[in-house]
Amino acid sequence: MPIIINLDVMLAKRKMSLTELSEKVGLTIVNLSILKTGKAKGVRFDTLEAICKVLDCRPGDIIDIE
Repeated sequence: MPIIINLDVMLAKRKMSLTELSEKVGLTIVNLSILKTGKAKGVRFDTLEAICKVLDCRPGDIIDIE
């Protein structure tokens, strides 16, 4: 059961670029890109919380399991 990252879907729904999210969350574009493509080995809860606050969503909107 692979874990699916829907960060690109949430960005599209919010009409926000990865660059804009990067600036608002305080993470590099490279780190967000690694997360967005599903290549990250893990994500810190405070990072997930910051992303959810900026995108006005819940963790389950970003992370799913197939």
